[in-house]
Amino acid sequence: MRVVPNEFPGLLLIEPRVFRDARGFFLETWSREAFRAAGLDVDFVQDNHGHSGVAGVLRGFHFQRPPKAQAKLVWVARGAVLDLALDLRRGSPTYGRVFRQELSSRNHLRLFLPRGFAHAYLTLEPGTDFCYKVDAPYAPETEGGILWNDPDLDCRWPVAEPVLSDKDLLHGRLRDFETPFVFGQE
Repeated sequence: MRVVPNEFPGLLLIEPRVFRDARGFFLETWSREAFRAAGLDVDFVQDNHGHSGVAGVLRGFHFQRPPKAQAKLVWVARGAVLDLALDLRRGSPTYGRVFRQELSSRNHLRLFLPRGFAHAYLTLEPGTDFCYKVDAPYAPETEGGILWNDPDLDCRWPVAEPVLSDKDLLHGRLRDFETPFVFGQE
């Protein structure tokens, strides 16, 4: 496993070792030992799998507030997404900025989001399977979101009219959000 550096503190792009041969490939989707060696001691408690039948499905920006905030490890098992992570941690040098990365079943990249990031993704191919691990269980009473097309954010979504849930249409803008997240207290 190789951690690819970026400017967002705590946000890690992970390139797993992929073993290929005539039969296909093998990789470890997650390894406690490898994560600990990279300085991450995360206790994941739940795995989630989302399927989108069409390209252009946008989910997000989502997060859970403390004390049920979640760190996530995300990847694509089939298809491709444009994955965005929005830093909501007050005092962070990247507060209010968006990290963008294509994740696909071809590049096998994983993204680790520490607590304090809002997460969104757009499916780029039909039949996309999106997987993620979280370190806190789902707690609907702590759910929050930021508007997917907030004009103050540099999202650069490649579609003008994505397929959205009613809930995602109702999120507010970042400038109106009072963040409970503090950099260094993830």
